[in-house]
Amino acid sequence: MQKIDGHTRLCGLIGNPVEHTMSPVIHNTLAAMEGRNLVYVPFHVGTGQARKAVEGAYALNVLGLNVTVPYKEEVIAYLKETDAMAKQIGAVNTLVRTQGGYKGYNTDMMGLYRAMCAEGIKLEGEEVIILGAGGAARAVAFLCAWKKAARIYLLNRTLEKAKRIAEEVNGMAGRGAAAGNGAGKVEPMPLEDYREIPSDRKYLAIQATSVGLYPKTKEAPIEDKEFYQKIHTGFDLIYRPSQTRFMSLVRGQGGRAFHGLKMLLYQGIIAYELWNGTEIPQEDALEVYETMKTEMGIEE
Repeated sequence: MQKIDGHTRLCGLIGNPVEHTMSPVIHNTLAAMEGRNLVYVPFHVGTGQARKAVEGAYALNVLGLNVTVPYKEEVIAYLKETDAMAKQIGAVNTLVRTQGGYKGYNTDMMGLYRAMCAEGIKLEGEEVIILGAGGAARAVAFLCAWKKAARIYLLNRTLEKAKRIAEEVNGMAGRGAAAGNGAGKVEPMPLEDYREIPSDRKYLAIQATSVGLYPKTKEAPIEDKEFYQKIHTGFDLIYRPSQTRFMSLVRGQGGRAFHGLKMLLYQGIIAYELWNGTEIPQEDALEVYETMKTEMGIEE
């Protein structure tokens, strides 16, 4: 059992709800592996209490915090500084203690990128389909543009939401309509227009909607097998359940499919590295991943 004393550093998670988070498994396992005197705990922060939570954590000498829904946007106003990528995305999930206040980072997307790299998935030069136009899809679109994807199709039920994200990302990348050749351009489309995506090539598809989460575990944003014939690799940001309907449909048409647990792992590892000024070896990351799978009862 870990010894808690006056030298123990505290990190944690603020959000609502936080009761079922896997983050303590990541950080407490890493601390034990490194022999680091650090403890990570979740904090349930009620509505309207985000500012007090951030300021109180700083006053209590908390080393760092993760931030989950619904506070990823709200906490930015209470930080001393925000990293350029997090500022562009408009959301933070990691607060790092600095002199005079916390600095905000977004490790979600770099966690996704590391997870993709670990599975041999590339973004540079890739043609990508993103399903959804919420906060997660927005961040994925920025990541694809940063990593120089060749083209990004953004499909959503509400076209206006997809258009707003496309304008933001294309503006950031300097690849809007004025760019002429459309290289790397985000193209917003209604979800039902998926048949208009050219079928003469295969795509990387990233599922960034909540469809597939409980209680919609038997559903996918698109059910038509014709759509999944276009996909060589599907990446679902959902990790519970570990086998989503989207993944089953991708695999049913011969594609590879992955859930989002490694994204959760690597976003946590990046936060841990930021807090502690360390670098976690890949073999240690995979050991933590196995611990997470055991905790969740995942056998694959």
